Amino acid sequence: MNQLPIFVNLRGRKVILLGTGEMADAKRRLYERAGAKVVDDENISDAALAVVALEDDAEAGAAVNRLKARGLLVNAVDRSALCDYTTPAIIDRDPVLIAIGTGGTSAGLAKALRQRLEQLVPANLGQLARRLSAARDRIKQIWPNGPERRKAIDAALDPAGPLDIFFDRAESNVDRWLAMPFVENKSEVVDMLLASADPDDLTIGQARLLGQADQIYANDDVPSVLLDRARADAERFSLSIWDERPPVGLTLRIRMKI
Repeated sequence: MNQLPIFVNLRGRKVILLGTGEMADAKRRLYERAGAKVVDDENISDAALAVVALEDDAEAGAAVNRLKARGLLVNAVDRSALCDYTTPAIIDRDPVLIAIGTGGTSAGLAKALRQRLEQLVPANLGQLARRLSAARDRIKQIWPNGPERRKAIDAALDPAGPLDIFFDRAESNVDRWLAMPFVENKSEVVDMLLASADPDDLTIGQARLLGQADQIYANDDVPSVLLDRARADAERFSLSIWDERPPVGLTLRIRMKI
């Protein structure tokens, strides 16, 4: 990754915005939606971030340098080389946010992806997130063990599961799901044979397994770019140290097709 995608809490915090015009107005609306107090005084001492939307290149560059010298992270509109951070295209299903970034290389591409994904992401996704948050204590009571709890939630959110996010009324099923008898999560070993080193060639099933695996044993010739599609907290090992002791949870053994 060339950039770290993070979500910043700006509610009640000041953001410096220098510049006027269409792009400056768009930035102002974006930051105000996030609860920030947008100010046009670059000399305030308690700003969290800064945005430079000045038309003149020399003026913009000088302003960026002054703000960076104070230790502020700066977004320079339409000048990706000067940016400490960029603002993504956003799909808003509060409290769920889906951010699409291109590292400042193409705002148009990010916008096109957002428009396409907007058609796929259900409007009730935020309601489902709030229902799950409200049921957190109850979920912990039913599945007190962390790995078991994660597996139960993953299974519920899987396609055709009781909380499938693409089901029109998934949020209404949370109570029904929690009222079901406890279902034991079984340990499983899955062999995955990959035909391509390109992560875009992963099947939907393979991508889903990578996102759910607890342990991954990969052959040495499996490219790291493929393993980057796995859960960040999945344990990773070389397939050469595999033994037959029963693993706990979902384990993948990954090889490249010769």
